[in-house]
Amino acid sequence: MFAEPRISAALPPTMLALACVVASVGVLGFPGPADARMQPRGNAQFEQSQGLRERPVHALAAPGRYVTEGGEAFILDHSGSRPLLRFDDAAEVWVLRATPAPRGDILYRNDQGDVVLRSTSSGGLTLYTPRAPMGEPASQAGPGASLRRPPLSPIQLVNFMVRQSEVASRAVGHLVIFEAEEISPGSETLVAEAAAVAVEALTRMSRASNLRDQARQVRRIVITEGARNNAEFSGGALIITVSPREGPAGRPSSARVVRTLAGR
Repeated sequence: MFAEPRISAALPPTMLALACVVASVGVLGFPGPADARMQPRGNAQFEQSQGLRERPVHALAAPGRYVTEGGEAFILDHSGSRPLLRFDDAAEVWVLRATPAPRGDILYRNDQGDVVLRSTSSGGLTLYTPRAPMGEPASQAGPGASLRRPPLSPIQLVNFMVRQSEVASRAVGHLVIFEAEEISPGSETLVAEAAAVAVEALTRMSRASNLRDQARQVRRIVITEGARNNAEFSGGALIITVSPREGPAGRPSSARVVRTLAGR
């Protein structure tokens, strides 16, 4: 069991520092990570693949729930400036970038450049994952909940990061301290998302024999603001830079954090 975490005294909104002290580390089970579905693939080959069976979908601008022929279910929220996607069995929200493709199609890529979705001019939608690298047609199964996150207060952010510290510490087997530095008012939700994707990355890496050692090198997760979002690792500290002006895309994905820690 974890001891009650100790948090530093109340801080001004522009500076939030958090240190979570854990007495002992237990082992918990976590849901299977969805990030494996976002790993790199040979995009050039598959993007030009012919004969993909695609079914028409409607009202992409509104949040909708989609299901592929293989049973993969996800919500696609195209209502904001950047498309958002979340798989049914995962918490992480992926921020996608739309790019044009031949024949009037649109490719939706994650922040590592991997193609996740393809939308055709006729209204078809195809999901690409390592389990289905040639793509699976997806059909709209009904409306979906908005993937836009509600705002958090500074106190809510502190409590959230305490919980994330507990999960990260259990995943790697030792204390992982969370810190947030120079966070401007109104950025609490973005900071919380950055903390969550960092923990998702550590949790997944701790389950992989070839990545476990890299995950265990992390002892601090520091979240700060900057002009562009970024992830870097140095001296046991995973430093995540968030950029509020980029909106939902102002933080890296768990895939990017994994690649940073793995040295790729």
